[in-house]
Amino acid sequence: MPVSNRSAQRSAPRSPLRVAVLADSDTRWKWGALTARRLAPGHRLTGHLLRGRATPTARQLGEVGVRADRLTEVTCAEFLADIERERYDVVVLALVGGAVQAVLHGVRALWPDPAARPVIVTGYVGVVYEKLADGLLLRHGADLVLANSRHDAQRFRAVYEGVGADAGCVTETVLPFLGGAAYEPAGSRATTVVFAVQPSVPESRADRAYLLERAAGHARLHPDREVLVKLRSRPGEHTTHLEEQPYQRLAAKVPGGLPANCRLAYGNMGEVLDGADLLVTVSSTAALESLHRGIPTAVLTDLGIREALGNHHFLGSGCLASWDQLDAGLLPQGDPEWLAAQGVAPLATTPLATTPRAAGAGAADVAEAADPAGAADDEDADVFAAARARLAALLELPGLPPVAPYYTLTTAPRYLPGILARHHLAADGTPLPGAAREGAEPSRLRRRLRSHLRDAARGLYRHGVQRVAPLIRRMGEL
Repeated sequence: MPVSNRSAQRSAPRSPLRVAVLADSDTRWKWGALTARRLAPGHRLTGHLLRGRATPTARQLGEVGVRADRLTEVTCAEFLADIERERYDVVVLALVGGAVQAVLHGVRALWPDPAARPVIVTGYVGVVYEKLADGLLLRHGADLVLANSRHDAQRFRAVYEGVGADAGCVTETVLPFLGGAAYEPAGSRATTVVFAVQPSVPESRADRAYLLERAAGHARLHPDREVLVKLRSRPGEHTTHLEEQPYQRLAAKVPGGLPANCRLAYGNMGEVLDGADLLVTVSSTAALESLHRGIPTAVLTDLGIREALGNHHFLGSGCLASWDQLDAGLLPQGDPEWLAAQGVAPLATTPLATTPRAAGAGAADVAEAADPAGAADDEDADVFAAARARLAALLELPGLPPVAPYYTLTTAPRYLPGILARHHLAADGTPLPGAAREGAEPSRLRRRLRSHLRDAARGLYRHGVQRVAPLIRRMGEL
């Protein structure tokens, strides 16, 4: 009886898993790469950046601080060609829902019958407060759909079961970047306040200017404190969401300017939180990172508690507060029950496995990982244990069934073709003519020319978003 490629690979002792991550922004690259690290300790990571408006720059990737053995920029069709050629063990899709759906149909076209294809993993980069059904159904078909908390896992299963789709793919984990040093307060007062801004929340120039002015006002009121306005990107760069009104430009127009103890800051969020005594945000996932460390955390209510802002997700957290309350000295503390439901376990009570075991862990070792302090493994404490066990079981199968997305030409004959076409795939998931270059690789000169043309096109697009579009809107309001 012939032995499958996957079975042959598993027979080789302690061979490192081959993992590919496809991401479409800096934040999703961080989520995807760290998820791969948690799921497959000791893996060989190949990174792919999906070509588009939010493709991260080298500076953004450096700030994230997660490296790959190889990192390339690709289209959807090029990525499908790569995973067919390279035969990865695991593919992590850190993408928007539509792009995930396109890759899933592309994978189904590549392996329409049971085969030794890669295990497909996907999920969400942070708090899921909008487009729950839409985003989830676009992700259905992956072998593992990771939920960042018990609360999310229950919601995800309810959506899938509500349409009669298989919910067995939903697997509870936590955000992979929760970690860092536990907060140790130096006293009863904050000395370093971090205002974590977001690219798209709030949206209006007036609201963003208000928040920045309140941060500056807090610094003036408390000259013994340092207020850091933590920025996501530099002007001209894009993240997961569009930023039409960068805080860097708004800072130049703050009445009286920013005080000496209030400044704009870049850098890795984990490193910024290392010195924070209070984290302030509208609804950023940084709040969960902060709460995990035990840092006092405020989710602002100045603009209301609204679904459009995403701060409604923090109802019951104990963190909702206004700048007025923070000015008066409030240091909000997270509610333990709410934190537990959201998969945010304070470091003092539940260590997380953040450091992989020695390089060379194979499929048989996927279900094992040590915590960063070297303590004994504990599946109750290691929230990625269930996901690793499920992954290990899938990897041991001689062949995996074809992926089976909920959306097909039968269930969504009007919706699905448009999603696939945006990624240059036909309705059956195969690349459209010209979508993937065949034959010899282009010359170095041609690749460099294409790169310059793409950079120029992105620059024009970002200029239009951040300069032209707001001007047109203001003119329309005259």
